[in-house]
Amino acid sequence: MVGFLNDVINSKVKSLLEREHAHILYTYEEETAYLQQVLGYIEDGIVSGEVVLLVENERNYHKIIQALKNRLTKEQLGLLHYVNSIQFYLSNGSYDPPAIEAYFTKTVQAYVENERAFRSWAYVEWSTLKGPVHLIEQFERIVDESVKKLPFSLICAYNTHLIPSDLYTMLLQTHPYLLDEHDLYESEQYSAQF
Repeated sequence: MVGFLNDVINSKVKSLLEREHAHILYTYEEETAYLQQVLGYIEDGIVSGEVVLLVENERNYHKIIQALKNRLTKEQLGLLHYVNSIQFYLSNGSYDPPAIEAYFTKTVQAYVENERAFRSWAYVEWSTLKGPVHLIEQFERIVDESVKKLPFSLICAYNTHLIPSDLYTMLLQTHPYLLDEHDLYESEQYSAQF
């Protein structure tokens, strides 16, 4: 698999996604590692025949799409659905978890109705959202339930350098799996309850 950080991590992520639909917190420090991971996740999904919903900023999206054009056919690239991250998180004019959930539900409705397998990758820039941690927690809990109900897999990607400690603690509690540059883990702090 091209793109994942290493073969061991690739094998673990792929095995997890074959067993279950997962909500994974991915924390990274380096942009290069981030781009490798997102490219691998997208490519793996598309090669498996899944639609990939990519919630990403424009700057990263242009890098990602250029790299994918060298790896995938035009038909395969048709399975990639891009959503601008700022538009996604601020679809109601402010960070509002129910509005974000409604936007996401509308975006994936056709996949769900047609029983089309899909996965999602969400690049999260909290510095642009400036939402209170309780709102972010509310959203992450909604997302965690959605992964189980719809079902689909989702990786939420956060830059380690931009996560305040209280937010990081909450993220560990709302994601059952953790992925970093070293390994894939089960979160010991995860709690499926509010």
